[in-house]
Amino acid sequence: MRIRKMVTFEKGDIRFNYRVVGIVFNKTHVLLHRAEEDNFWALPGGRVELLEPSKDALKREMQEELGVEVRVDKLMWVVETFFKNGGTLFHEMGLYYLVELPKDCSLYKKRQFWGKEHLEEEKEIRLIFKWFSLDELETLPLYPKFLRKALRNLPQTTQHIEVWENLKKRSKSI
Repeated sequence: MRIRKMVTFEKGDIRFNYRVVGIVFNKTHVLLHRAEEDNFWALPGGRVELLEPSKDALKREMQEELGVEVRVDKLMWVVETFFKNGGTLFHEMGLYYLVELPKDCSLYKKRQFWGKEHLEEEKEIRLIFKWFSLDELETLPLYPKFLRKALRNLPQTTQHIEVWENLKKRSKSI
């Protein structure tokens, strides 16, 4: 068994994550997912392992969660997200890529389906995957929030986005 070490670290109540994200379209729908116990949606993806290129990490995550080999295309956004979850403050660096499922993939025909998240602690979380119309995004609990509009109008070149979700921007280092 391969030893996996995700690029994440903690200092007190602050946690840093390096994450890759897949943007998958099915005509006018986008694929979102959430953990079964969560009440919000996000684009699929996961954390990068040490010494793992970001595109390889995204292919691995999609294979693990969806059971399909994907093609990773253009880098759309480099997103720094700052948020609080429980008592932990998060600083997450995310690379958001356009991704294509195989042309004949059966997942295109399913409105909703299940997947699995494998955690380092050797436990699994059930994931719900669902195709949402781009018109539904504005009122959906989708994070980071900028995606509600941004997925409807993709940039021509890679953009850097800084997102502060329910936190005030810090002007000093911690």
